[in-house]
Amino acid sequence: MKQLTPKQIVKELDRYIVGQKNAKKSVAIALRNRWRRQQVEGKLRDEIMPNNIIMIGSTGVGKTEIARRLASLANAPFIKVEASKFTEVGYVGRDVESMIRDLMDTAISIVEKEKEEEVIELAEHLANERIIDILFPDDHKNDPKISKELKDRHERTRSKIRKKLDKGEFENKMIEVEISDDPVIGMQVFGPMGMEDIGTNIKDMISGSLPKSKRMKKMTVEDAREVLLELEASKLIDQEEVIRLAKERTENNGIIFLDEIDKVVGENSGFGPDVSREGVQRDLLPIVEGSNVSTKYGVIATDHILFIAAGAFHVSTPSDMIPELQGRFPIRVELDKLTKEDFVKILTHPKSALIKQYKALLSAEGVDLEFNEAAIKSIAELASDVNSKMENIGARRLHTIMTTLLEDHLFEQPKRGNKKIKITATIVKESLKDIVEDPDLSRYIL
Repeated sequence: MKQLTPKQIVKELDRYIVGQKNAKKSVAIALRNRWRRQQVEGKLRDEIMPNNIIMIGSTGVGKTEIARRLASLANAPFIKVEASKFTEVGYVGRDVESMIRDLMDTAISIVEKEKEEEVIELAEHLANERIIDILFPDDHKNDPKISKELKDRHERTRSKIRKKLDKGEFENKMIEVEISDDPVIGMQVFGPMGMEDIGTNIKDMISGSLPKSKRMKKMTVEDAREVLLELEASKLIDQEEVIRLAKERTENNGIIFLDEIDKVVGENSGFGPDVSREGVQRDLLPIVEGSNVSTKYGVIATDHILFIAAGAFHVSTPSDMIPELQGRFPIRVELDKLTKEDFVKILTHPKSALIKQYKALLSAEGVDLEFNEAAIKSIAELASDVNSKMENIGARRLHTIMTTLLEDHLFEQPKRGNKKIKITATIVKESLKDIVEDPDLSRYIL
C-alpha cells in the first residue's frame, strides 16, 4: 500500500472502470488515508477515524466494481453485503454483526494463504519424504541395534527413490495414504433469534472436541502429494499468529461494502416492512460508529473499518437516513450516468472488457471473433437508446445486447467450416432490428 499514491490508485482503477473520476478520487484518498493513519505515532492514531463514503448512482454505473477493485489493490479483507438482507434484532433475518464475523473469516483466509506461501517449500519437502516412506517403508528406523552398513544402504535406496520421484517417475503409481475425516455432527444447532452465527460456533466447538476418524485411501502419488502438502503446511503454520494478524488487518484495513443502503432508507408508514427500516439503521449505527463484536476468533473493534455504502436512491436521498448514521458517512459521491462514449470504452478499454470476454469464450472453440469500429459504436448507441426508453440499468444493458447479438454463434459452435466471425454495424442492426422496434419484445428481451 505504501507505494500506491492516490493518483496511482486512480490509474489502477482506470484499467477496469470507465469514467467516474470523482468516485475514484474519493476512494483513492480514503484508501491512502488508511496507510497514512498507521504511520502516525502515539495516541493520535486512535483518534483518526476513517471517512466512510456513500456512492449514489443508478445500477450498472460501477459502484460495486470500484469497491471490489479497491480491495484487491489494498490486499485488504473485503466483503460485499446487501443492507436489505439485514433486519432488526428480534426479526427473522441476518443480524448486522454477522458482517464483521464474515470480514474476519475473509481476513483469516488471506493470512493463511500468505503463510502457506512462506512454508510451501518446506511443506513440499516433507510431503515428498512422507511419500518416500510409503513407497519404501523403513521398519528398522527406530531400532538401535541396526548396523551402520544397513543404515547407509537404506539411505542410498531412499536417495535413488527421491531422484526418481523428483523426475516424476512415480506420479501415476497408486499408494495408500492415511487421511483424517472431520467428525460429522448429526444434529442442527440453533442460536438465539437474530444470532444465527452462534449456532455455527457451537457446532464448531462440538466438532473440535470430538476425535477425528482416520482411514486409508488409495490414490496416485500426484494426488497424494496435494493431500500431504496441505497437511504438512497446516502443521507448519502457527494458527495463533494467523488469528493475531487477521484480527489486526480486519480492525485497521478491513473494508465493508454496504450495497443497496437505500433499501433500508424510507418513510416509516407505521405498518408493513417499513417498520423495521429505521430499526436496521439503528442496528447499523454502533457498528459503523465503532463497537466491539464477538467472533469465534475473539473480539473485533470496528472503529477503524472503512465502510463504503452505495445505493440508487431513486425514491429517497441520503438525507432521509437517521441523522446519526448520516454523520458516519461524511463523504458523498454522485456517480455519473453512462453515455454512448462511455459504452464504447466499456466494450473495448478495460482489462476485462466485454468484447475481450466473448472473444476468449469463442476462442475456446477455435473461433476468431472480430468487431469492427462501426459495430462497437452501433452496440453502444443501442444500449444508450434502450436505457433512455426503459429502466436505466447502465453497463449491464451491454450484457443483454451482446448475449442476444451473439446467441446464434454461441449456440452453433463448434461447427465445421469458417472459423472467423466478423461483426459489422449492419449485422448488429439486422440482428436486433425486430426486438428494438417492438417495445414489448424489447422490454422483455433487452
